[in-house]
Amino acid sequence: MRDLLGAPEEEVAAERARVATEGVGARLLALQGADGLWAGVEWNHGWNSTMHVLSLLRELGLDPASDEAHRAVGLVRERVTWREWGDNPFFAGEVEPCINGQVASSGAYFGQDVQRIVNRLLGEQLPDGGWNCEAANGSMRSSFNTTICVLEALLEYELAGGSSGEVTGARLRGQEYLLERRLFRRRSTGEPIERDRKGGADWTRFSFPTWWHYDVLRGLEYLRRAGATPDERVVEAIKLVEAKRDGDGRWPLEYRHSGTMAVEVDEGVGRPSRWNTLRALRILDWYSAGKS
Repeated sequence: MRDLLGAPEEEVAAERARVATEGVGARLLALQGADGLWAGVEWNHGWNSTMHVLSLLRELGLDPASDEAHRAVGLVRERVTWREWGDNPFFAGEVEPCINGQVASSGAYFGQDVQRIVNRLLGEQLPDGGWNCEAANGSMRSSFNTTICVLEALLEYELAGGSSGEVTGARLRGQEYLLERRLFRRRSTGEPIERDRKGGADWTRFSFPTWWHYDVLRGLEYLRRAGATPDERVVEAIKLVEAKRDGDGRWPLEYRHSGTMAVEVDEGVGRPSRWNTLRALRILDWYSAGKS
């Protein structure tokens, strides 16, 4: 309604309010424990932890000003800590930039103080412009997976009113990291990067939710939200998106990252995906508007 149909603001707001009380959003909120946690943990290797559910609620568009969001996020803020990291408050983050990026994205969206995370991320940017969770082990080459998590966090922080020259500058350098590689190619050879080193999906196969994993659709969606002006470096990625449209004008769910979902949000791999279709259509609109 908002991004494709241009519906009036009051109609969008009325529809958005339903996220907290109906469907997937309401089911996710109902799974939160009295201790503020989902699945009893801050983070896990599945997709049903506190961090992952907050990320999904953000992507679903739960209104941060709603009573339901205030209650759920308030419980996290007041009761959830990173037990492995000295009981740091949840929205103060832990040590890995990919995790901190996801926490900061949700925290900024839901109006929480994520300044400590942002400051840490700014100090962890690598010379090539991106970020990598392996930097603590000596890596000086950035990771697409980590970089997209941090870019989304810095953008969400700016959109929430935390803009500064330092934050914007770091984000734009990270953005160039993606663009210099045309969103999925090696800068050194120009060859496509077929998959991440940890054995995830081919980056040309589109998933939702993406969690910490990068793919081309996620990279383009970041550029759209950031208001970047499309240039020739995104043309190949745009053509890839266009080529995946089926005869009914929809995009399938091509890959599902392994792990336990708190609540299912799509129809399954190979089936038309509402979320991939929405994201693809608004990316194509962004590209078209930017080239006109």
